[in-house]
Amino acid sequence: MFDIQNIRSQFPILTQTVNGKPLVYLDNGATSQKPVSVIESWEKYYSTINANVHRGIHTLSQLATEEMEVSRRKVQKFINAKHDFEVIFTKGTTEGINLIAYALTNLVKKDDEIIISYLEHHSNIVPWQMLCERTGAKLKVIPMDENGILQLDFLDKNLSERTKIVSLNQVSNALGVINPIEEIIAKTRANSNAMVVIDGAQSVPHFKIDVQKMDCDFFVFSGHKMYAPMGTGILYGKEEILRKIQPFHGGGEMIATCSFEETTYADLPFKFEAGTPNVGGNIALGAAIDFMETLGHEHIQTHENALLDYAQKKLLEIEGLKIYGEKANRTGVVSFNLEGIGIASDVGMILDKLGVAVRTGHHCTQPIMKFFNIAGTVRASFAVYNTFEEIDILAEGVKKAQRMLM
Repeated sequence: MFDIQNIRSQFPILTQTVNGKPLVYLDNGATSQKPVSVIESWEKYYSTINANVHRGIHTLSQLATEEMEVSRRKVQKFINAKHDFEVIFTKGTTEGINLIAYALTNLVKKDDEIIISYLEHHSNIVPWQMLCERTGAKLKVIPMDENGILQLDFLDKNLSERTKIVSLNQVSNALGVINPIEEIIAKTRANSNAMVVIDGAQSVPHFKIDVQKMDCDFFVFSGHKMYAPMGTGILYGKEEILRKIQPFHGGGEMIATCSFEETTYADLPFKFEAGTPNVGGNIALGAAIDFMETLGHEHIQTHENALLDYAQKKLLEIEGLKIYGEKANRTGVVSFNLEGIGIASDVGMILDKLGVAVRTGHHCTQPIMKFFNIAGTVRASFAVYNTFEEIDILAEGVKKAQRMLM
């Protein structure tokens, strides 16, 4: 059975008050809260086996290494990668995309083309713009309609032998729109030899991922949005591509041999893991996966979809409230504004006084905001520990903000 109170009891932060009100945390698209099992895993590492990994023969180093490699294998199973060495530990989604964009520099030439979408977070725009500046390649953008739905006929007209990379998110952080990744990848395979990069930062917390079934070349995500510590993340890449591309960082751990004349690189995955990793965080990422697997992806998805449906229903009862992407297939996010209130942050500040944490602004998606001719939105984003009662509090808070600001 899905016991929401038992789930909430595992998150210590949810018991506190903010501005004298019980905390209603609806900013999960920015970062999720952490269960006791994840916090204790992180503390256990620093309390009992704190040591550098892959470098020592002493007991603590061996124990730390094994714990981190166990976590890598958990990630492999979690996303159904073929090999554990296809799983690269990073600081998060942003570093993963930058790693790919840098590593592919030598494979992209002048007048080659890179395709992204209108729905992208800045972290899946700027690295590709920088790659275009380095190489002379051209950036193309899949357009969207007024509901945030991508217009995929663009791919039929623009995919070609010049297309080298197609990179887009599986779920929009700003609107919660679920993109038809399988269809996009199928079109890409049929019409080009491009590599496909999927930003899974907003999808991994909400539903099951299978990178082999998806047939993407790269998949990146952050740990901190799926109940793991900040500063953790994963880059998955197909073995044949990871062996071909160049490292992003140089230094310790990623070398096989090093001399002043020549350096050779370590085997996968260490070729892309220069320097001391976030060992405690990476181990705790494995604990976050255990937490999610115990609940079950189907239960998580069912509960969060019910929350989204209920939130949309309650908010649309408020006269003058507009939800962006309302008619699109979405998960985890409701992004809205109140008619006549030009600054979303004003709504956010009033909600904060009521103990309700939401995100306001452009959500690092300024092109989306420009499309809708707005400065930003109020974004409520959900996690497995949120309740229908919290949505009622949100709706009443929005009504109060409307009365105060009109």
